[in-house]
Amino acid sequence: MTNHSVPGHDRSGHNRSDRDRSDAGLSAIISERSQLINLAYRLLGSLAEAEDAVQETYARWYAMSRQQQDAIESPGAWLTTVASRICLDLLGSARARRERYVGEWIPEPLPDRTEWISGRPGHTTADPADPADRVTLDESVSMAFLVVLESMTPAQRVALILHDVFRYSFAEIAEITGRTPAACRELASAARRRIRASGPPEAPAAQQAGLVRNFKQAWEARDIDSLIGILDPGATLTADGGGLVSAALRPVEGGERIARYIVELAGRAPGDLTVLERTVNGRPGLMAQHGGVILAVYAFDVTDGRITHIWVVRNPDKLRPWTAG
Repeated sequence: MTNHSVPGHDRSGHNRSDRDRSDAGLSAIISERSQLINLAYRLLGSLAEAEDAVQETYARWYAMSRQQQDAIESPGAWLTTVASRICLDLLGSARARRERYVGEWIPEPLPDRTEWISGRPGHTTADPADPADRVTLDESVSMAFLVVLESMTPAQRVALILHDVFRYSFAEIAEITGRTPAACRELASAARRRIRASGPPEAPAAQQAGLVRNFKQAWEARDIDSLIGILDPGATLTADGGGLVSAALRPVEGGERIARYIVELAGRAPGDLTVLERTVNGRPGLMAQHGGVILAVYAFDVTDGRITHIWVVRNPDKLRPWTAG
C-alpha cells in the first residue's frame, strides 16, 4: 500500500527544518506526484480526471508566493489535502455528468501488471519510467472494487480510500474533509459495508486467468454451450461506449443471454479481429484490437469458479492508456 508523508518529515524521516528549505521544498513536491496520481485515480475512477486534479493541485501550489510556500511545514500533506478536496468537488458534480452520459459508465481501465506510465496526448516525460507518472496497481484498483466505489457517496469514498488504502488517520481525514474524526470513521465503516454487500472477495488471480482464457477460447470458437458453462447463471455484462462507438446501452443479464450476445458480436466482427490476454487493473482480462487499433478492453470478476461480471470498455477516450506508446 502507498504510505503518506508524516507531517514535518520527508520520506526518509528527516525533519525538513534541518535541511535547506529551497532544495527540500522542491524535492518534496516532486516526490508527491506519484502519490497524488494514485490517490486521485482511486477517488475518481478516471485517469484523465486524476491528471487534471493533480495538475490543478500543483497550479495552486505554484500560485502561492515563495514566502507562503516556505511557511507550509509539510508540502506533501498540503498537496494531498488540496488534491483530496479537488477530487471531492469533482465527485460531487460527477452524478450530474453521469446522468448525461450515453449508456453505462465504467471506470477507466489501466493496463499492465504493476503500473501505468503516462502517455497522455501532448504529455511528454524526459524519463518514460519516471516514478512520478505511475499508478501502482493493487486490489484497490481492480475493476470490481472501483465499480463498488461508484455506488458510494463522495465522502464515503474519500474516507475509505484515505484510511484503508493510504493509511491516513481519521484525524487527518477530518482536516481534509472538514468533518469530525468520528464522522469520518462512520463514513469509512459505511463504505466497508457496501463492499461486503457487493459480494464475496475476488477469486485468486490464477483462477481468474484460467477462466478468462477458457472464455476467450470459447468465444473465438463461438461455442455457446462452453460459454454458458463458464458464466454464472446470474452473470452481468456491462458495456461503455460513451455514445462514441456502438455498445449495449443497458447491462446484459444472465449467463445464457451473455453467451448468445457475445457470439453474435463475434459473428459481426471483422475476420482479422484479435483478442489478447492482458492484465486489466491488476487482474486477468482481455483486449480486442483490429488493424492495430484497440477496440475494447474486458475486465472480469469471478466467484465460485464462474465469471459473474464482465465490464467492456469501448469508449475510445477511456482506452488512451492502452494506445499510448
